[in-house]
Amino acid sequence: MSIPTREMPGVKRHHDGAEKAQAQEQDVKTSPFMPMFENFRDELDEHHDRRERIIKASRDITAASKKIIFALQRVRSLKSTIPPKIASEVQAKASAMQEQFALIAPDLTGINAWRYQRQISGGIQEYMEAISFQHYLLNQTLITLEEAAQSLPETITLTGDDYVLGIFDLVGELMRFAITTMATTGSLPGSKGEEATTVDDRDILIDMRSLRTSFQALDTTSCGGTGLGKDVEKKMEVMKTCVEKVETAVYGMIIRGRERPKGWVPDLTEDRGGAVESY
Repeated sequence: MSIPTREMPGVKRHHDGAEKAQAQEQDVKTSPFMPMFENFRDELDEHHDRRERIIKASRDITAASKKIIFALQRVRSLKSTIPPKIASEVQAKASAMQEQFALIAPDLTGINAWRYQRQISGGIQEYMEAISFQHYLLNQTLITLEEAAQSLPETITLTGDDYVLGIFDLVGELMRFAITTMATTGSLPGSKGEEATTVDDRDILIDMRSLRTSFQALDTTSCGGTGLGKDVEKKMEVMKTCVEKVETAVYGMIIRGRERPKGWVPDLTEDRGGAVESY
């Protein structure tokens, strides 16, 4: 009894089982349309690979920027040198961000800078928030668009929308910094009280109010469907809330301070209702 042999895979046959002629297969391969569609395929594959690289880099830049902000939130004074330990952490994360920007810089040249602007925009906004916060802590001034653009590789475009949206987010970090510093030191960052003699002797609340005034004067009616036009309403409300929180905290600190005599400190030995039962 003979064992039937299986046909070799990949052999093309007609409906009646006969093998197709090799000449016909050659005709298909040499069709004038095949090279054109193969080029389309290669271009689409290259586009998707490039897009994925930019999205991944944007996420890594966002993560590194957040870590820089978390480290800088441990600073407790304005216009002074950042402590060495915090500075080393910030420098390490900043170097990692620059490496990510350098990796995707070739993918964002020419028209691709605008083609993939949406994919890199989130990372650039978070980067703007981090470097503007660091710049404010060191100088108590707002970083300009030109200064921020110079910190990026030449092929990475910092748009006005990404710059403004990053500064919107900066207000939230200023709020956290102000409230945390008041809670730990008992004073508003930058405040010199009665010692203030010049216009430059301003505290963080004055700066935040100035930013609020500038943002409220911003005309975004012509932005349409751009990133700024889509996000400005939500970010405007968050920005106002952040400034109001600092105002409330300062009012509370001033009122409580006036109710207490100078040099008052809490009596830690005072009985406050007995021991608290543990679980």
